[in-house]
Amino acid sequence: MRGPHNIWRLIRTGATFERSGAMKLVLEAIEAPLGLRIAARVLGWPFKFVGLRGNPDLPPVPRALTALGPAYIKFGQILSTRPDVVGSEMAAQLRFLQDKLPAFPLDQAKAAIKAELGENWDHYFSDISEPVAAASIAQVHKAHLKTDGTAVAVKVLRPDVEKAFRRDIDAFYLGASLVEIFAPFTRRLRPREVIKHFEGVVNAELDLRVEGAACAEFVANTEKDAGLKVPTTNFAYSARRVMTMTWAEGIPFGEVEAIRAAGHDMVSIGNRTLELFLNHALRDGYFHADMHQGNLMVAPNGEIITLDFGIMGRIDEYTRRVYAEILLGFISRNYRRVAEVHFEAGYVPADKDVDEFAQALRSVGEPIFGMDATQISMGRLLNYLFEVTERFGMETRTELILLQRTMVVVEGVARTFNPQINIWQVARPVVEDYIKESVGPKALIRDLGKTAMVLARFGPKLPHMMEAMLSRQSETPAKPASKGINQVSVFALGVGATIVVGWVIGLL
Repeated sequence: MRGPHNIWRLIRTGATFERSGAMKLVLEAIEAPLGLRIAARVLGWPFKFVGLRGNPDLPPVPRALTALGPAYIKFGQILSTRPDVVGSEMAAQLRFLQDKLPAFPLDQAKAAIKAELGENWDHYFSDISEPVAAASIAQVHKAHLKTDGTAVAVKVLRPDVEKAFRRDIDAFYLGASLVEIFAPFTRRLRPREVIKHFEGVVNAELDLRVEGAACAEFVANTEKDAGLKVPTTNFAYSARRVMTMTWAEGIPFGEVEAIRAAGHDMVSIGNRTLELFLNHALRDGYFHADMHQGNLMVAPNGEIITLDFGIMGRIDEYTRRVYAEILLGFISRNYRRVAEVHFEAGYVPADKDVDEFAQALRSVGEPIFGMDATQISMGRLLNYLFEVTERFGMETRTELILLQRTMVVVEGVARTFNPQINIWQVARPVVEDYIKESVGPKALIRDLGKTAMVLARFGPKLPHMMEAMLSRQSETPAKPASKGINQVSVFALGVGATIVVGWVIGLL
């Protein structure tokens, strides 16, 4: 329940970071401005005694995040993939949050399986192991099916995790409201809508039936992708809080040295991770949106294995084309075209100057070219990009949040295998292939075909719709009649368009 009581939750958040010693480390890692550092310490220090103690055996930041709850852990998982933003030492600490969190007892997992699959659940599995991985929302057990001995992974939600997330998200809503009140310049970023989007994503992740369906769709889209392996869902032994999938064997992405020792091509893995993400986002419009190291493995044959389909991203065809044109513009250093695409898509207010925006984009993009990852401070780059978006009044696009976030995460993961990776060089062939297929003559033909099919669906209704319009026309006074004529004209134009488009398709 949202309300002033959540103020206490926010106070306790700051106090927990202060008590664990995480506050200073976080502010230093993100290179926070001096004013923000002073404000955070002044507000946190007086309440230090009410902060949660957490597990003293953990490093300060993971200790604070695990004490605060699953929503905070999710945030830490994102940061764990960005050593270029938070530093390699903190990123290594945060990697603990990906799949090595404290597990809940096996007896509780069995009770949850029984509640979901029924009294005879033990007739399905010949055995079930202790937890093999534990994350913020669920943990995984290895089991074997009694029918044929097939090894499977059984995923079980944490007890009361739904309640914990609701509590955290309520506090986030209050925090977003306070930010908008006391820092009006942040309203263009729409913090409350961002939290609403996050809430929707989390709610989907808390229903494993949704995750099972997402996995099935992802498998169908990617079955021809070389170098990728995706487990399949066993729907017969899955429910809202339990999901059964085929078992996948491999080395977790977090164990970089073990992957290197196994003889795998590190540069190839890093590049392929980025290429696969871009292909899924652009080609399919449906992508894995939680690609941190805990959800990725390398199979013995070198294939990349994806796990955990609780958070998936979807973008429509138009947005994909916009995104591809922006990427290609940056890759080819055509900043004027990048600026024009932003204006065409409505991402930048129409009263701004396109040339000034193009120049600002050039100031962001040019420093990247000719440099490797070790020479680029992503922290400073992101800060400067934020200044540009603020200067031109750009609002947060909630439909692109998952895409933007995942791009950041995937880049960070790729850099753990190939520190010298140039994302523009790796992205170029993928983006160019998509542009050829989606913004050229072939795309025009497909679009015309889709338009004809949509218009054709109204064919049986055309006589009735025409009669209804003419009837309304005859019953209305003189002045509205012009409006009726316009309606009929538009309708006739639509019918004509259907005929013309059908004729064009026939010729093609």
